[in-house]
Formats: sequence, C-alpha cells, structure tokens
Amino acid sequence: MANFVLRVPNTLRSFTVFASSNPNGAPPGGSGSSSGGGGGPVILELPLDKIRRPLMRTRANDQNKVQELMDSIKEIGLQVPIDVLEVDGIYYGFSGCHRYEAHQRLGLPTIRCKIRRGTKATLRHHLR
Repeated sequence: MANFVLRVPNTLRSFTVFASSNPNGAPPGGSGSSSGGGGGPVILELPLDKIRRPLMRTRANDQNKVQELMDSIKEIGLQVPIDVLEVDGIYYGFSGCHRYEAHQRLGLPTIRCKIRRGTKATLRHHLR
C-alpha cells in the first residue's frame, strides 16, 4: 500500500479526499460514489487549527519529550503521523499530544495525520 501526503492551505475551510486501492482509482464497490465505510485510514497533512484536541486540558506533556521531538522534526521531519478521527467533516485528535505540541511550538502550520472516519458514537466513546 502506498502512502501519500496532501498539503492543504491554512485558509481552506473544508475539503474532501478520496483514496482508492483500485488501479483505476475507482471507489470500492465500483459505483463512483463514496460509501462512507471501507478503505481504512488515509495519511494527510492537516492544518493544526483544523484539529480539535478535546483532551488537551486534562493532560500535561513532558516538556523534555516535546523538545526532543522539536529537535527531531527540525532535523528529519515528523516520522509517525498523529491519529485523527474525522466525524462529519470535523477532525478530532486524541493521540500524538507531544508531536502536536512540538509542531505548535515550532510554528508549523500543518501536521501529518493518519485519518480514520468515525461516527458520533465513536466520538462519544473516545470522550469517556
């Protein structure tokens, strides 16, 4: 399976991305319309300000780890994307707290994300 990165301008309000494993680029199921399931996660570069971090207030990051990540990101870039849940076009981040803060402190406008689709029920489960 191939990975790709899509860089999105900060001013973009919404967008849709479709990734296909079919050689002709057709969606799974073949009808040409997205079925809302299938596929699996997609790797995208998202603007930091488009990712909601509902658990940020409840966690404190290890500042030594954040600094180490900042140094690494400056030297070789982000190696592991953060996990993001997309529900109804809104992106929620529940992991990658240190990587997210390192990007913020470096002043980087975007971060590489592994995005999977979820439902409102999935979101409620993550907020417990």
